[in-house]
Amino acid sequence: MKRNGHEEESGLKPCRPTRILIACVGLLLAVPFVVAQDAKVSTDERGKLEDTVSRFMASNSVPGLSAAVVQNGEYLWSAGFGMADLENFVPATAETLYRLASVSKPLTAVGAMELWERGKLDLDAPVQKYCPAFPEKKEGPITTREALGHIAGIRHYKSDAEGDPEVYNVRHFDDPIAAGVRFFADDPLVAKPGTYFHYSTHGYTLVGCVMEGASGEKYVPYMHANVFLPAGMAETQADDRYAIITHRTRFYQKDKAGKIVNADFLDSSYKIPGGGWLSSAQDMAKFEVAVLNDRLIRRATRDLMWTPLKPSDGSEDTYALGWGSAVDAGVAEVGHSGGQQGTSTAIFMAPDRKAGVVVLINMEEVPASTLAKELLQVVLAASK
Repeated sequence: MKRNGHEEESGLKPCRPTRILIACVGLLLAVPFVVAQDAKVSTDERGKLEDTVSRFMASNSVPGLSAAVVQNGEYLWSAGFGMADLENFVPATAETLYRLASVSKPLTAVGAMELWERGKLDLDAPVQKYCPAFPEKKEGPITTREALGHIAGIRHYKSDAEGDPEVYNVRHFDDPIAAGVRFFADDPLVAKPGTYFHYSTHGYTLVGCVMEGASGEKYVPYMHANVFLPAGMAETQADDRYAIITHRTRFYQKDKAGKIVNADFLDSSYKIPGGGWLSSAQDMAKFEVAVLNDRLIRRATRDLMWTPLKPSDGSEDTYALGWGSAVDAGVAEVGHSGGQQGTSTAIFMAPDRKAGVVVLINMEEVPASTLAKELLQVVLAASK
């Protein structure tokens, strides 16, 4: 079975006794675990949200899922469905922590734009000004703006093959940014910087290195102090497979026969800025609220962050600085999806409507973006 090693984007047979477990999971889908914000959502809208999630889970054999909704710029609703841990029969809740995978990139982008807003980071200066550990390249200088927008020419993983030492890394690094940069620092670029879009999680490790040099702080504590704490994201943290982390979900995948099994091991400490954070639906909804209400960066900075770049080869590019952009049924949207071992994630916002959704799933290769867009349509219809 080919698994999705890069963050982009059969029946349920988890354990015995099978019939009892399936019956209980079905009950949990019908009665999701919700938080206090549920009181703000109308009965009709809540029913539509829950029905949409339940249909999606049934059609994709999803073990556990948490979702959240932002409406009119306020945190409206969040809930957990199914199981965070099939073996120990632990239900998913709004506080369950999932791997964000590439949804980590918008978090990093906001942190970088804060430094730009404060005059500490020049987006168009060569990255070596802040990250001397990354050598100059013969193809030309790289800027932080280019790295944020995936047009820097930095390679992605070497392959998606089973056992690839990057995709399936098992080593833990206590100095994650320095270690992560060493994975790709000496490799040639895949293109001249600025030429065309080439998705690269390694490029975000480089952004993390730039942020450390610009701020004078380590990347992880900087993000906690400047992004998570101001947004009220009390539970968001770096994924550490060796630590005991309260409310962290188990991670699942399907084997070749379609049976749900535990996901392959991953230590993501080498790629935290682009794919190594853990968070909950509740925390990510708070992040959306903070961004929509200009609590982390100013509106002009946010607009710059959401403006797609223009590669020099003239190709169309809908990716901005850490965020994808699109127009759906006349509504401008921004967001990101993610996928890696044991997780599928998506966040989407319609800024002009001050609406947003979060979808976090504890199984890889599930179309989280599909559900996120369906939930966003429910929210937009209710807010007309």
